[in-house]
Amino acid sequence: MGIKSFQGARKQQVNVQDKLLKVKDYMTTNLITFSPNQKVHSVVEAIIKNKISGGPVVNEKNELIGIISEGDCLKQLSESCYYNMPLEEDLVEKRMIKDVETIDGNMDIFDAANKFLSSKRRRFPIVENGKLVGQISQKDILKAALYLKSENWNSSTKG
Repeated sequence: MGIKSFQGARKQQVNVQDKLLKVKDYMTTNLITFSPNQKVHSVVEAIIKNKISGGPVVNEKNELIGIISEGDCLKQLSESCYYNMPLEEDLVEKRMIKDVETIDGNMDIFDAANKFLSSKRRRFPIVENGKLVGQISQKDILKAALYLKSENWNSSTKG
């Protein structure tokens, strides 16, 4: 006579390593982008309207050439007030950050989280074959962590 289990059928536990999430699984692909010849004033309007903190700057071939943020726009505003210069005259290419750090879309979510922590950045663009294909933010990493928690962490106590 075999031993009977009164616990019922056991769920097969999913190992976190079997279900590694990649940056490309959580990156945003529908991006608001800016052009280098665009006026900073229009960037400010887009930031406010779309409730974003900045965005990538791309050329006509969709190649990443910079990033512009709220902070870059604030610097422009501050300088225009200080020097009594019109706000509408400044272009994105003058204010954007040109040395942009990107990450690979195949990078593991946990490695990306560490990169965010070490770099103090709010977003990283993802480039494939020289073209901008997406962007990952700290909020996207948090969404992935919540997904992992609901799917894998402490799965033995889930009913």
